[in-house]
Amino acid sequence: MPNKSGAEQPEISGSTQKSQRTKITKSSDDNEKKSLAKKLKDSEICVPIVYGNIAFWLGKKASEYQSHRWTVYVRGATNEDLGVVVKRAVFQLHSSFNNPTRVIEKPPFELSECGWGEFEIAITLHFHSDVGEKPLHLYHHLKLYPEEESGPLSTKKPVVIESYDEIVVSEPSEALFARVQNHPAVIVPRLPADFTLPPVPLEDVDSKNRVDTKDNPLNQWFTNFSEADELLKLAAARQQVQAHIARLRRQLTLVDGQHQQLKAPSDM
Repeated sequence: MPNKSGAEQPEISGSTQKSQRTKITKSSDDNEKKSLAKKLKDSEICVPIVYGNIAFWLGKKASEYQSHRWTVYVRGATNEDLGVVVKRAVFQLHSSFNNPTRVIEKPPFELSECGWGEFEIAITLHFHSDVGEKPLHLYHHLKLYPEEESGPLSTKKPVVIESYDEIVVSEPSEALFARVQNHPAVIVPRLPADFTLPPVPLEDVDSKNRVDTKDNPLNQWFTNFSEADELLKLAAARQQVQAHIARLRRQLTLVDGQHQQLKAPSDM
């Protein structure tokens, strides 16, 4: 298994990377039933997702080949249940693991293991038939060790590496739109008030079928990618910049006043 010094490390501990929006495409051999499905022209639905890993050092329990307990996952950007669009997730681990191809059939789409080495994990998302035919392939570099290795490892603070992406379904069917329009993990456009969507099957309406991923014990370590939080962060950063500009202006005014005082005697 690749060790930490021999593997590429494109991301740093605690960092996030915003990827381009990934559009889901239909296969060229759509059957007649799907080709006749009514589409919402010039519209799209968006599902923000986050994929990555969290790794805990085992401390005194660590051994040569079992130094960390880690979890790799794909989740909603605000930790919502992705089962409304994702049917299953397949994680391809390093060949040294027993059963390296792991299939997760329901949310939360995650798996946990123990090990010592860092390697690339291929993640394949399979969607429900009304979302898209082609699976989505993601790649994540498992990271166990913090970027700065000057200090000792800690069992209390894990290494968290996450990437942000958006799954985009262009011109979704009316049936798909009706099924996901009220789901918190999906962003949908506003339709005209007089537009009528087809009825949704009762099994899709029943919220009891959803998995409450908010109770995930790892939630406290996840990055929050909600737009509201991002706006608050931008507003706070703007206030800091404005305060810094005000301090600089006061300093310039003070320096200019001192310059004028020094200049005045020489003009007499």
